[in-house]
Amino acid sequence: MRWKYVLHVIGALIACVGMTMVLPLAWAFYYKDGTATPLALSMAITIAIGVLLFFAFRDPEASKSSSVMTHREGMAIVALGWFAAGAFGGLPFYLGGTFESVVDCVFESLSGFSTTGSSVLSDIEAVPRSILFWRSLTHWLGGMGIIVLSLAILPFLGVGGMQLYKAEVPGPVPDKLKPRIKDTAMTLWKVYVLFSVIETILLMLGGMDFFDATCHTFGTMATGGFSTKNTSVAAFNSAYIDYVITVFMFIAGVNFSLHYLLLKWRPSVMWKDPEFRVFTVMTLVFVSILTISVYSAGNYDSISEAVRYTSFQVAAILTTTGFATADYELWPGITQAILLFCMFVGGCAGSTGGGMKVMRIMVLCKHSYKELFRLIHPRSVNRVKMGKTVVQDDVITGVFGFFILWIGLFVLAAFIVAATGVDVVTSFAASLACIGNIGPGIGGVGPTDNFAWLPDTAKWVLTFCMVLGRLEIYTVIILFVPEFWRK
Repeated sequence: MRWKYVLHVIGALIACVGMTMVLPLAWAFYYKDGTATPLALSMAITIAIGVLLFFAFRDPEASKSSSVMTHREGMAIVALGWFAAGAFGGLPFYLGGTFESVVDCVFESLSGFSTTGSSVLSDIEAVPRSILFWRSLTHWLGGMGIIVLSLAILPFLGVGGMQLYKAEVPGPVPDKLKPRIKDTAMTLWKVYVLFSVIETILLMLGGMDFFDATCHTFGTMATGGFSTKNTSVAAFNSAYIDYVITVFMFIAGVNFSLHYLLLKWRPSVMWKDPEFRVFTVMTLVFVSILTISVYSAGNYDSISEAVRYTSFQVAAILTTTGFATADYELWPGITQAILLFCMFVGGCAGSTGGGMKVMRIMVLCKHSYKELFRLIHPRSVNRVKMGKTVVQDDVITGVFGFFILWIGLFVLAAFIVAATGVDVVTSFAASLACIGNIGPGIGGVGPTDNFAWLPDTAKWVLTFCMVLGRLEIYTVIILFVPEFWRK
């Protein structure tokens, strides 16, 4: 593996992160909230180190001798680049005085870049608005992926970029919409930006100012969940805003390749996609069950009110966005069980959502049914299919490997968090919320709580879990396999 080349590319990624800090810096000048100097210093440090790495490890001869990036190099760039982005992304929090400890700064930063939305902020509205904008911007950048963004705007990554794309884009099989990976990345970002602009406009029509509308759009389209209010979206107390965000959370939880095809006037491909159908039906069924449950239990006075809050929470948890308009821990037990199941499932492959992904759950269920069918008909030849497409054996193997690693690492993280003195329910909920990139959980990290009170060791473990979940386990855990480092 060409480590000089890896560090060279990571340097470029760090510099890109630094350049995006110009946006919160502009808000700092606009609001005059006293954060201009810390943001400018953070920006200067990040760009300087990024540029230094870029030029210090530049090796033109190595690039000429091997024009194809290897899979190992791609995975190393993505995994290490993500941790680097989180570390430098924490500088505005540290220099701006938002947090005193390094672990809190890195936790909040990587929670943003990984689109998890778990927070260690106790009083969000007391934080300067420019810092809140940076906090939300990390969501939006991490949603479609810093690596994909870099593939779109940095020509020198155009060759061999598929290795980066495979390592970055969530899902068992990344969709390549264009012949060139750079064009694919740019296409995805155009769709992402288009939906972001539309949602921002709609939220402003509902009474939000431009700042709040932009920040909540970032959290919605990235399925992140950072809000500018202590009580999240509930602070606006608007049915219109709730429904707009609900719709766009659902949109963000769908494969963005389908959105691209829809915009190309091919609407039929949406319903023909088996994963989209299951995701849609699952959402409608869960909303119906929760609505009946909370209305019957007397949590809400009318069906319309029950639909408003349950649809929002189902979309928020199933897509792993994590926004909140109600304390679902006060709802009946069946509703909490369904929401807990949603935390495991997550959004569709190719979306900005976290979790295991609907496609993987479908493959697991179909393969399990195939095995049961084979017990009854030993001589039958039955293949797992998604729609009319046969799922290859290597994909099925990869899905089972992912499932085992996901569950195993989730349980291991929960045990470690519990060993720090955290109660069992909160330990498992916090680990699930972070490795699934969900945000809120249950127990001590429920929708009305935060992660600030957890011990530092627990925060470091959960921070690592966020990146594990965002990069779909394999890209990070492969760094700990000895064979990865051997020639």
